Amino acid sequence: MKLHELKPSQARKKRNRVGRGMSTGNGKTSGRGHKGQKARTGGGVRPGFEGGQMPLFQRVPKRGFSNINRKEFTIVNVDKLNTFEEGTEVTPELLLEQGTISKLKSGVKVLGNGKLDKKLTVKAHKFSASAKEAIEAAGGQTEVI
Repeated sequence: MKLHELKPSQARKKRNRVGRGMSTGNGKTSGRGHKGQKARTGGGVRPGFEGGQMPLFQRVPKRGFSNINRKEFTIVNVDKLNTFEEGTEVTPELLLEQGTISKLKSGVKVLGNGKLDKKLTVKAHKFSASAKEAIEAAGGQTEVI
């Protein structure tokens, strides 16, 4: 890049003021062309409209189903619990406060990936069998909320 190749950035470009007379370069029709649906106020078509042709999203076959009552759990692995001190009562609120999880969805599910070295009382909404085993092997307790 050389000095003569420099151009003002997009952030410094002046806003195009539409409908402010002929001298702006966008006078009369304000860049909308002549007549037609797109020239009118409130004109234009909804997203996905194909001029009356059967829209693509209606033509493609539908499969499966989405459960509107689906519960999505925030996942915590057992090895993440090593950050707590021995004998701590680990709750979803404490995990959120400490930053181990970023947000509580429908609840917390503890999975058994990794190794636990400390004796903890873990309170969560769900536990995998391997997580329950790992916590109890370390001398801790699990409690379903």
